[in-house]
Amino acid sequence: MPMTSAWRRAWPRLRHWLYWTHRWLGIGGCLLFVMWFVSGVVMMYVGYPTLTDAERLAGLGPLRFEQATVSPAAALETLPPAARAQPPRRMVLEVQGGAAPEPVWRIVDARGGRHTVSARDGQARGPVDAAQAEAIARGFSGQPGARWAETLERDQWTVPQGLNPLRPLHRIEVGDAAGTELYVSSRNGEVVRDTTRAERFWNWLGSVPHWIYFTPLRADPPLWHDVVVWLSAACIVSAVTGIVIGILRIRLRRRFRNGAVTPYTGWMAWHHIAGLIGGFFVLTWIVSGWLSMNPNMWFERNRGDAAAAAITSYTGADASPFPWPPAQLPAGEGAAAPREALLMWFDGKPLLQLRDAQARVRVVDAATGAPAVIGRDDIVRAAARLRPGAVVTQATLQTREDFHWYGHHRERVLPVWRLEFDDAAHSWIYIDPASGQVAGSNDSNSRLRRWLFNAAHSLDFPWLIQYRPAWDVVVWLLSIIGTVASASGVVIGWRRLRRKSRAPAGPGAQRALQRS
Repeated sequence: MPMTSAWRRAWPRLRHWLYWTHRWLGIGGCLLFVMWFVSGVVMMYVGYPTLTDAERLAGLGPLRFEQATVSPAAALETLPPAARAQPPRRMVLEVQGGAAPEPVWRIVDARGGRHTVSARDGQARGPVDAAQAEAIARGFSGQPGARWAETLERDQWTVPQGLNPLRPLHRIEVGDAAGTELYVSSRNGEVVRDTTRAERFWNWLGSVPHWIYFTPLRADPPLWHDVVVWLSAACIVSAVTGIVIGILRIRLRRRFRNGAVTPYTGWMAWHHIAGLIGGFFVLTWIVSGWLSMNPNMWFERNRGDAAAAAITSYTGADASPFPWPPAQLPAGEGAAAPREALLMWFDGKPLLQLRDAQARVRVVDAATGAPAVIGRDDIVRAAARLRPGAVVTQATLQTREDFHWYGHHRERVLPVWRLEFDDAAHSWIYIDPASGQVAGSNDSNSRLRRWLFNAAHSLDFPWLIQYRPAWDVVVWLLSIIGTVASASGVVIGWRRLRRKSRAPAGPGAQRALQRS
């Protein structure tokens, strides 16, 4: 279609700004792209340091229930009035190590506050000094040479906000061959994080640059959020302008004199062709990464999803005090001995979830001591209280992972009941059939985000991640293409900056630079 006269007159200036925007945003943007592609490949194999449930359970001492003489109700009474105004989010019995190990109640109140109460004498525990933290770390790691290194608010491996209620932290050097370091909360003596020498090294090449997770910046969450959002937005503009220019400059039919499809040579040709081949994926990755930061709060979850009142109504946690001691004291020896006992309620029934050193789970009825048995009808009837006014339209026992319920760097309960509701948000709630607990939920908004971020950014389609190394091959291939396109842009930008810095002053020279 021929250009209109107005478009023909406007096009030279539009083209000038198109090239100018891509050129100068691309100089910095390509550096970020190279960093993101390389660090993303590292993150495929080494995640950000965290203390997994399996590691935590393996480090805890075996529970002796006859020593836990303080009931859950009595432990809750020791909390400040505001902390016990609502049922706690989590209450678990475990052993706190140290010079004199003892059973303790770990409590997370409804507002997220953390409390530790001795199950032996009912007294609150904490704060924990350096010597106590060192003793706790020795028992947890089994390394008698563990030594206190420092007490800190945060460092590179403890920046997440989830650790805020537990700060300051004691950093303990375990002294093993792996160079393990443990972090023990000074508030209550919990071991909250571990890192190894290899994790620390690879994360400087992986998560830290990829997430721009540098300690001083990450210590200010709003500032960190804004920096990542605006850097990503600038890179999106760079990628879009590059794709448009690449399409304008390609010739597939009426080729250039040398028979090439591109007018460029050398690094410019590499940048042009690799950018066209991988441009869609580069743009997809950067846009999905930008969306992961939830700009403008577009993907805010339905506030009713985690409403404390709905959860309490569903579980019946406020029906009566938890019976203690339980009808039958759980026992076991060695690795089979329980390491933690998590208090649960389902439909007004008290349950005890026990996990041993190998993270094996069993759930018993605290009132009878028998294994818990929870049927489909029980779950569907109780689940109606999670979405008042809505009806469960479908209840499916899901035995395999699917597009919305899958692992890939995280644990998922299987089998699991998937309950679908007819509320305005089209909610899905997942229920653990062994304990009746809510294992997760999503709605139409979060399922859309699943497509826009997880699928687009991590390529975690079930048919790929279930048949590794197919996923690895695809991600490696696309990352290499993106790195070539970005690295060639870095070289081009560097050369242009060097020419500009060496160019003689004067209007004629400036015009020559603008034409180059």
